[in-house]
Amino acid sequence: MEMNYAKTVEKWGTLEVAVKGPKEGNPFCDQWIKGTFECKNEKKTVDGFYDGDGVYKVRFMPSFVDTYTFKIESSFQTESAEEVSGSFEAVAPSADNHGPVRVAGTYYLAYEDGKPYHCIGTTCYVWNLQNEKLQEQTLKTLEENAFNKIRFCIFPKHYDYNLHEPITYPYEGTPCDTSELNENNFAEYNGCASGNDWDFTRFNPAHFQHIEECIKKLMALGIQADLIVMHPYDRWGFSMMKAEDDDRYWKYVLARFSAYRNVWWSLANEYDLMHEKTLADWERYAAIICEKDPYHHLRSIHNCKAYYDYNLPWVTHCSIQRTETYRSSELVNEWREKYHKPVVLDEICYEGNIQFGWGNISGEEMTRRFWEAFCRGGYPGHGETYLSPDRILWWSHGGVLHGTSPERIKFLAKIMEEIPGLGVEPMPCKWDEVACRAAGFPARKDYFIYYYTFMRPSFRDFYFDDTTEYQVEIIDTWEMTITDGGIHKGQFRVQLPGKEYIAVRIKAVK
Repeated sequence: MEMNYAKTVEKWGTLEVAVKGPKEGNPFCDQWIKGTFECKNEKKTVDGFYDGDGVYKVRFMPSFVDTYTFKIESSFQTESAEEVSGSFEAVAPSADNHGPVRVAGTYYLAYEDGKPYHCIGTTCYVWNLQNEKLQEQTLKTLEENAFNKIRFCIFPKHYDYNLHEPITYPYEGTPCDTSELNENNFAEYNGCASGNDWDFTRFNPAHFQHIEECIKKLMALGIQADLIVMHPYDRWGFSMMKAEDDDRYWKYVLARFSAYRNVWWSLANEYDLMHEKTLADWERYAAIICEKDPYHHLRSIHNCKAYYDYNLPWVTHCSIQRTETYRSSELVNEWREKYHKPVVLDEICYEGNIQFGWGNISGEEMTRRFWEAFCRGGYPGHGETYLSPDRILWWSHGGVLHGTSPERIKFLAKIMEEIPGLGVEPMPCKWDEVACRAAGFPARKDYFIYYYTFMRPSFRDFYFDDTTEYQVEIIDTWEMTITDGGIHKGQFRVQLPGKEYIAVRIKAVK
């Protein structure tokens, strides 16, 4: 068996073993390939996949610095053991490689090497399926901002403002005729399977190869790829495949993408709008992830109206869309207590000006929701839906940002990075404020933040103890300024500007 692979890879990098094999018949169904990788501290067997043109691949992410050996098995291998085995060196990770993101300390996230991960996500559902120029523009925008996670789809998406065809399709075949599709009749096409001619047993490798390139480009920017594996906004029939087609798709996706350290799994966007799928279906998909992803990447599922049961053991974190008109971040404390898992708010509305209520909040309100979620111990997510003349909306296509919240979110990100430990935990406070302290056990008394949202106090009194000296800083979260409030101890008063969106940071003097 002809085999090609690198002899050196970083810890938490991706080793790819490519072998030549048969292309006759339907290799996606007729053939299989897998690899077993081993060092003194680790042994994993992973599924491979057919990548087209007679090439089969097996990917592996090493978790240790060591010499690894491996053996490739397939339905078409020869009898020569020498041709199906090999070895490589896993070397120390580079400075910006901290490994996969994991759950840490119940409510928090950290990289595998222990570095805290302060999740600041954004949503660009099908940025990866736009033209090359727009994709590059999206990556440049991401590089200039603070977002370290992006949600996007593997399947194309059909919805208002996103009616054109994608650059590639996931299966061999042809789509239905959309020559008469427009903004007035797009709803008629949603979920439409008539006119499509797909072979759900034959993947289009080019579609998945492109997504892999997107994942790797995001990795180079330090951004997590939160992959939405299924969704209901569909005119191609991908949301209504049979169970055996769904399972084949899940296993193919897992075999291709699992070995990238920056991958997260989102079973669905708005799972409860996929009325053809039952809870038993979602639990079956989750079982496939748990079986076929040997690296245990973060995994969750996103709601529209009905929250999934995030207490289920396969769920690593809450992926929440607000279900109320007015409250979103305000409920983080409740979700933390109910689920005892990290709370990621993947949709708290979008800054924008479109006709939909979920897509026309102000930059001030988006920024407020970010600060409130952060101070309550959650991880807020951004989105933007400004209707520009070119009809390119960040929320769907990517491109450039037009809103006022991203630079304020970048300011908050710097404050989050300065927190000692994994993050903050909410603490009891007055009714007109949101308060938190640096997380730890026993309760830490050296770092506090008080946020006043749209309240406008002109002063605030504080007392912690009689002896500790505290440095006070007054943070204008909108103007993005930090003002020295002096050093105090015992009972003290902090003068405030009497305007909205002010926070006070109090740190013990060491």
